[in-house]
Amino acid sequence: MITIKKATDKNLEDLMTLRLELNKELHGLPEDYTFGKGFLQDTEQFFLSGSQTTYLAYDGAAVGCATICYYDVMPGFRHPSGKQAVIMNVYTRKAYRRQGLASTLLYMLVDEAKEKGVTKIVLDASEEVKSLYYKNGFTQAATAMEMDINHMLQLNIRRAERTNCQPPSCHNCSE
Repeated sequence: MITIKKATDKNLEDLMTLRLELNKELHGLPEDYTFGKGFLQDTEQFFLSGSQTTYLAYDGAAVGCATICYYDVMPGFRHPSGKQAVIMNVYTRKAYRRQGLASTLLYMLVDEAKEKGVTKIVLDASEEVKSLYYKNGFTQAATAMEMDINHMLQLNIRRAERTNCQPPSCHNCSE
């Protein structure tokens, strides 16, 4: 049974293992590639700073992850809070793909961002996985994909009414 939990400093090794797998797959790195000591230290410092939220999925071992990093910009008309975020490192091991796990992790990150007052989320996505983000309310912008959370909330309400599904407890919202 898959369980999902918010990562703490005790889960850094699991997170870094999945990030390494993701980077090897995404960038074609050699199988024996490892992160440098400085990279690991900088990542740990950032993680401990509290400027992010990471969720990890477990099925005995860690099988998936997703992170959102928070930042502030000058408030604007469309985003009056100035609170924005970047989603990164959305990854599931091959045996766990196409089962709704990445969508569930995304939903949890967006929900967390909403609670923090974030009004804009951006991410970079390869062509192979853009459909995942489109399906979950992101749109293509000039330089990245993005989400207007207010629009996403309306989309989720309509989806829940249509499917009687209440993520993240439900993996049957794969429309």
